[in-house]
Amino acid sequence: MTTFAVRILPWAVARPGARAVREAVFVREQGVPIELEWDELDASCEHALATDAGGAVIGTGRLLPDGRIGRMAVLAEWRGLGVGAAILAALVARALERDMRRVTLHAQTHAAGFYAKLGFTTIGETFMEAGIPHVAMARELAPAARS
Repeated sequence: MTTFAVRILPWAVARPGARAVREAVFVREQGVPIELEWDELDASCEHALATDAGGAVIGTGRLLPDGRIGRMAVLAEWRGLGVGAAILAALVARALERDMRRVTLHAQTHAAGFYAKLGFTTIGETFMEAGIPHVAMARELAPAARS
């Protein structure tokens, strides 16, 4: 059994770990230009950090004030072990706590099936973002799902 934990943190606390994971996944692995990876939105977001049993950060994601989930990234050696699903669940739970009715995200097309299994529906056509094909997705957070 692989042990990890997910916490929701402000950017001031999450920054070092989130930056390390995002740079490893988006910049080095996927070739996203570093200037596209960092934006002014991080400071206004709540960030999910997944850590292993030793406290090392292994995954991250963020929830924007408008309900958009973004910057979901899990280190390669931790993929397929439930880390991404746990990060997403923590962000959706936080959105529910904040009385949001809907969450949205831009999924890389290869990951759209992952999000669909977790209740997200595709909206519209494929588009390019940072040179990578994406699709917009949303999940309604109906009052019945809030209890």
